[in-house]
Amino acid sequence: MSKLLDTMKERILIGDGAMGTLLYSHGVDLCFEELNLTHPDQVLHIHQAYIEAGADIIQTNTYGANYIKLARHGLEDSVKKINKAAVQIAKKAAGENTFILGTIGGIHGSRTSIGTKDEIKRSFREQLYCLLLEGVDGLLLETYYDFDELTTVLKIAREETDLPIITNVSMHEAGVLQNGLELADALQQLEDLGADIVGINCRLGPHHMLKSLETVPVMKRALLSVYPNASYPGYKDGKLFYENEPDYFEKFALNFRKEGVSLIGGCCGTTPEHIQALVKGLPNRKPIIEKLVKKKEAKIEATESKTNGMQTPTLLETVKKRHSIIVELDAPKHLNTTKFFEGAQALKDAGVDAITLADNSLATPRICNASMASLVKQKIGATPLVHVTCRDRNLIGLQSHLMGLHTLGITELLAITGDPTKIGDFPGATSVFDVTSFELIQLIKQFNGGISKSGKSLQQKTSFTVAAAFNPNVRHLDRAVERLEKKIEAGADYFITQPIYSKERIIEVYEATKHIETPTYIGIMPLTSSQNAEFLHNEVPGIKLTEQVRARMALSNGNREQSTREGLEVSRELIDVALEHFHGIYLITPFMRYDMTVNLTEYIHSRVDAVVAREVIQTESIVY
Repeated sequence: MSKLLDTMKERILIGDGAMGTLLYSHGVDLCFEELNLTHPDQVLHIHQAYIEAGADIIQTNTYGANYIKLARHGLEDSVKKINKAAVQIAKKAAGENTFILGTIGGIHGSRTSIGTKDEIKRSFREQLYCLLLEGVDGLLLETYYDFDELTTVLKIAREETDLPIITNVSMHEAGVLQNGLELADALQQLEDLGADIVGINCRLGPHHMLKSLETVPVMKRALLSVYPNASYPGYKDGKLFYENEPDYFEKFALNFRKEGVSLIGGCCGTTPEHIQALVKGLPNRKPIIEKLVKKKEAKIEATESKTNGMQTPTLLETVKKRHSIIVELDAPKHLNTTKFFEGAQALKDAGVDAITLADNSLATPRICNASMASLVKQKIGATPLVHVTCRDRNLIGLQSHLMGLHTLGITELLAITGDPTKIGDFPGATSVFDVTSFELIQLIKQFNGGISKSGKSLQQKTSFTVAAAFNPNVRHLDRAVERLEKKIEAGADYFITQPIYSKERIIEVYEATKHIETPTYIGIMPLTSSQNAEFLHNEVPGIKLTEQVRARMALSNGNREQSTREGLEVSRELIDVALEHFHGIYLITPFMRYDMTVNLTEYIHSRVDAVVAREVIQTESIVY
């Protein structure tokens, strides 16, 4: 048994508070870990201040000192130097009875797209070895929102060292992790995997952390830790700040002891004054070994969404059974909706399976597609397929939007990144991109499980079917297919391609994806003129035309009727090839020319009907 663990069994220890908060308050807004090399005295003084305040344990200034995070600052080659210097500074500050924890922070946070699991493993091992070689008293794995990431790195650390390991998870909601796992269950799993001390840190203040710990029993082997934030942060004059008074921490110190905690420190917003308050609030440091566990509130399980009458087959179900047609009809850029609904009705009458509505395509504001989709469903009786981009909404807005779509009964979604704002009407507008298209797909699927991004029950399960974008108009099609396969792993149900203007490319897409069972709708957008063809080819990302198609459109330049006929003929030829290899056709209506997509819809139906008729005749001939 280590001296650290022996001491904690006899006496509650006080940890330090925030390092970054103090550096930030001093005007440092760069890479905090780099200061171990450039301004070691600043780091040293903060360690000393916490020790003077009564901290028994300090942690190295290495929260983000890993390859992945340091690479953001061009410091990926300084991992060893930064971690080595951090331990040396902590040792210089530490007294005879001060323990030093080597801190390794989570990488994913609430975004799982940052670093693959293999990259995280490599990055973790590198930092781990640096800290172990410098001789720390234990390891602190803190601020892990992604429980899978924490269990992955804990297994590695436990194999590499017998030193005490502290694992602190972080929660968006009190008592539950973002994957929906109850805190008590999560801490039990960490104990089973070999963690010596398990607990919580960051995001929440003392009140919600205490509430969270009320349902956690005293562990059989592992000890409990808690590192609350000072408060929720405020924002003023471009800076974050915390208003919590240190005396508030003093009031909670004794209550944390009653919940069986053996290590109490502070996280964001805490200062030496907060740590001093904890010491003052704990005159009795003897840990408790038994506690009354508060009965968990009945967990609200998400229920299946209720449907009235016969449920309409999803587009996924439809395209797996037969040829399917979906048509994009963009919401107006103005408030006159007459032509839009005329077009929607014409497309419904022509027999399309869904009308898709883009989410401010080309970063140009239009009437909200959710509103138009709801009206399409109510007025026209057509199935709407709503595009959802990562560009316009932050993580809060995205979740609100998804809940709204569910409430409106809109279940068909296309998850896409979204065109950058620079190409739209307002190039000075900001792009949000809190999530990637991969993460958006995962979020939608998590909603289908009845769980929000924070892990809280939605009390109902959504029933979204999720389409994803597939751009085959690239030089290296194999790389595009790899990206497609990753979207399938994220939960994509089917794919919709960018418009294709090459019969050869359609066949190439088939050959490259025939091993994949996930259906694909091939994008076809009729050309309206030579100018339209040149604009798409030269100025719209993700679209390329063949020289032959551009030349054909150029021959009808200046003649609207001839251009329309040629544009439709080009589309029909592409459709013929697509129908031989794919069940799904995705028609994009150009400039509200819904007459063109109605024409092509009728053409597709005639082609499919003819094929079915031939198959019936052939079958009857064989039977006869």
